[in-house]
Amino acid sequence: MSVDLKPVDLTGKVAVVTGSGRGLGYAYAAALARAGAAVVVNDVDADAAETAAKSLNQLGGRAVAEAVAVGTTEAAERLVARAVEEFGRLDVMVTNAGILRDRVLWKMTDDDFDTVIATHLRGTFTCARAAAVRMREQGEGGSLVMVGSPAGQRGNFGQTNYAAAKAGIAAMVRTWSMELARSAITVNAIVPVAATAMTETIPAFAPYVDALKQGRPLPGFLRKGEGFGTADDCAALVPFLASDAARGVTGQCVGIGGDRLALWSHPRETAVAYADGGWTPESIAAVWDTSVGREPQSVGIPAPRIPEA
Repeated sequence: MSVDLKPVDLTGKVAVVTGSGRGLGYAYAAALARAGAAVVVNDVDADAAETAAKSLNQLGGRAVAEAVAVGTTEAAERLVARAVEEFGRLDVMVTNAGILRDRVLWKMTDDDFDTVIATHLRGTFTCARAAAVRMREQGEGGSLVMVGSPAGQRGNFGQTNYAAAKAGIAAMVRTWSMELARSAITVNAIVPVAATAMTETIPAFAPYVDALKQGRPLPGFLRKGEGFGTADDCAALVPFLASDAARGVTGQCVGIGGDRLALWSHPRETAVAYADGGWTPESIAAVWDTSVGREPQSVGIPAPRIPEA
């Protein structure tokens, strides 16, 4: 069955993409530029930001670089101000900037925890807030596209800080979608799965990331079954969520990777039991295995299911 594909046109729109000097962030910025949006490229690495902006301009886009570490209110307001100064407005905020400080709980330091939370969670909050203020002043709506992770949906060994931040982002997205609905500002999280420096740290994916670097394509069972692909495979979701085609899409966590597009469910009750007059510790213990605890929920990001030869 053929599908009538209407072009996604972001001509006249202006976007800020944090952490877009390389990797997934650059792929998002490039996708927005190809759709016609002007882009403020942000990275903590000034050279990376300048190189990325130059590349987008050479491809026919309109881009400027703003090097600053996200997290503070000052950094967020600086990014929004740069968009307005250069292009006259702001329509899209993509909060991609992030770092890793992976360690198991008993080895994770205060600094490991605080640094990741400051960049991912506080950085998302401050940038979204600054963007929302500007978009509400403009009175024409807008799009907040926050970047989540499977780790925030399921947890991941050694990533207390990162998983907590990404879970918090999902919760903020759902809250902001309600708060900003009257302002016609949509708020969604993308949950990308791609071969990046971050996924290189996951042992099950590392060999495939290495193979991709050597020019070998990813096998079909990864692209479809696991939804694991390149950064460019994840990029299409961002201009879609920023477009008029997604005006009715808000408060969602949308997964993308390889050949796969998915919608993550909100947390929900999966089993319920009742006791007249309430519960005691003993009565819970007596029914746990045969009632609400009969099918416990899984945790962690599943390893790739490698097909048998």
